[in-house]
Order: sequence, then structure tokens, then C-alpha cells
Amino acid sequence: MINTGKLAGKTLFITGGSRGIGKEIALKAARDGANIVVAAKTTEPHPKLPGTIYSAVKEIEEAGGKGLACVVDVRDEKQIATAVDEAVKKFGGIDIVINNASAISITSTEATEMKRYDLMHNINTRGTFLVSKICLPYLKKSSNAHILNLSPPLNLQPIWFSSHLAYTMAKYGMSMCVLGMHEEFKPFNIAVNALWPRTAIDTAALQMLLGPDGSKKHGRKPEIVADAAYWILTHEPKPTGHFFIDDEVLLKAGITNLDQYLIDPNDKKELQLDFFLDPPGEPATEKLKGGKVGEVFKSFEGVLTSDLVSSYKCIYQFNITGEEAGKWYLNLKQGSGSWGEGDLSNEADATFTMDGNVFVNIFRGNLKSSAAFMTGKMKISGDMMKAMKLEKLMGLQKSKL
Repeated sequence: MINTGKLAGKTLFITGGSRGIGKEIALKAARDGANIVVAAKTTEPHPKLPGTIYSAVKEIEEAGGKGLACVVDVRDEKQIATAVDEAVKKFGGIDIVINNASAISITSTEATEMKRYDLMHNINTRGTFLVSKICLPYLKKSSNAHILNLSPPLNLQPIWFSSHLAYTMAKYGMSMCVLGMHEEFKPFNIAVNALWPRTAIDTAALQMLLGPDGSKKHGRKPEIVADAAYWILTHEPKPTGHFFIDDEVLLKAGITNLDQYLIDPNDKKELQLDFFLDPPGEPATEKLKGGKVGEVFKSFEGVLTSDLVSSYKCIYQFNITGEEAGKWYLNLKQGSGSWGEGDLSNEADATFTMDGNVFVNIFRGNLKSSAAFMTGKMKISGDMMKAMKLEKLMGLQKSKL
């Protein structure tokens, strides 16, 4: 998306702007000559999450904007207030707030530690509310005020609650801020919207979850979200009260070629839908004709070899629920490999739990394992990197099933 200069001189207060999507939005606005307040807590490089508030400001200024690095933990009211005061002192006001800071834990109710629960709610919901509240007096004075939350549409399908209830509540809290503040701030001409990516986005955080290769295979570049945010913030008349999806925004903007946002333009079949978005067709909910879990395991005959075992060196446990409930294992650690019914949980490197129909759909190639995991249809415990290696074996099975 071509920059129009409409954000020149505008001041953006971006939480979590030291890396990932937040930084890309900052750089996009900086190319217009905007003022960017990078409000994040990263002052020293993280071994797995590169980027600090200072390196982000350096990039912002190289892109043509003006930057201000502020140490901000969005859980700390005093730090937010101090950063807002510094921003107003340096730039004269605040025009746009981007509530991007977020914490994630894809865990069940039983597996969610209260420390992690509190972290997600304090950063996602409370942080969004608090930053918006403290910036509000200055937004009221702006001629083009916006609040944009990086949060999902409110999808009330039970699956989004049953698999990771604590995370869902924390993200939906951000979205509820959009509903309430949009209506509350109408008299002040402050636009309030949400933006969410259609697919996974290749950020350092996703790389930690899926691994570098998984992130690049299943995600788009963060620039797609930045371009969508730019359209929302510059469109006239300015929209408000909307839950935008990034690629839908770009279509409104006349951008029909989305391949430019792929990590590898030659690989666009493996894109992973993001959380809270229902996939079309939903193959995992369909009953399979003649689909049997046992038949899948039986199909491993002729596939397992000593070479395969030497490349995997791991044991997988499958806890199957539903009509064909049972426990199965796949031993790729000794000899030429083996499979069978039984519980090897104590020895397993990774354990998969899912309904039998989901299991068969995955091995038949009707459902991506990453999609099953991201939507909560498949739960994984143990070594995540070893679990991801199983996808290659699934490809071998597809031709046999």
C-alpha cells in the first residue's frame, strides 16, 4: 500500500511497539512523517525476541518519522502516565492509540496457572482499558483521533472458549473495549476499531510457538496488518465500531494481490487461519465414511523403516476421544519402528489428544495438523518441536489413505 502522507505530524502511541506487528505499524506511519511513541518494556535484547524500544526508534527515524522510546509495562499505571506526559511534552499531543501489547497462553483451564491468567488479563484487557483511559484527554483534543486494538471479532462459538478459556477472555476483553468505547467516545469524534489478521503472522512470538520454519510456512508478513491499519487510520470518512480483518481491509483498499505478503510466494497452500476465525467448510466436524483410527495405524506398515526411525528418534502417544476412544502409540525410536494400542505416556516425547474423526482427517490430508492445533481440535503436550516433525510423516500417509 502506497503511503499518502496523511499521518504526517500525527502522534501515535503504540504499546508493544518494539517488535512484530506493533513495530511494522510504526514504520508504516513513520514513512508519512508521523511521530511514534514506542511504549514497551524491552530495553535489552531478548535472546529469542530481537528488538528493543531503542532499536525500534532508530528504525522509525531512519524511515522518516520521529520517535520517542518510553519504558512502559502496560500493567503499571504510573509508567503509562509518565510516557503519555513525555509524549505530549515532546510532540504536543496524542492523535492515535494502538493497543498492540498482548500476552498469550494456549492452555486449558486446568493447565493455566493463575500467574499466567493474571498476566494475560492485566496486559490484554486491563492494559488496553488503562492506556485508552490515560490517553483519552489528549484524544479529545485531536482533530483526527483513533483507538485501534489488535483484537479479534467476538466469535461466540464454544470451541474458542473450551480450548483456551483464559486467553479467549483476555483477548475478548480488548474487543469489548472496542464495543463500549466506540459508543462512549462518539460525542468526542474518536474512532474506535479492532483489527485482526486472517492468518498467522510471521513474528518472533509465532516463531517461538511453531518454530522458525513453521512460522514462515504458515504465516504472512506483519506488513499485511500494518497496511490494513494504515488504511483504517487514514480512510475518510473515518470508520468506527468495526472489527476489521486484514485482508478484507486490503480488498476495500483495492489491493487484490496478497501474494506480496507471503514469506515465500511459491508456498501459499499452508496458510494457517488465526484464532477466533471459523474456517470455511470445517472438514473436522464431518463424520468420515468408513474412517477408522485403527486403519490409519495399520497403514504405517510399509512406511516405517530404520532410516525413518533414525531421522525421528521419538515416541508419539495418541489419546483418541469420541466414538473410537482409545490410546495408541507410534514408536519411532527403536529398530524399524512400531505402532499399536497402548499407553506409553511415561516414555512419549509428545502426546496428542483429539477426537477420532479429527485424527483420521489429519492423516487423510483433509485437515492440517497446525489448523487442528490452533483451533483447539488437537491438543499437544511434551516436546513441541518433535511434535511438529510428525507432519512430514502425515504427508507420507496421505497417499496411502
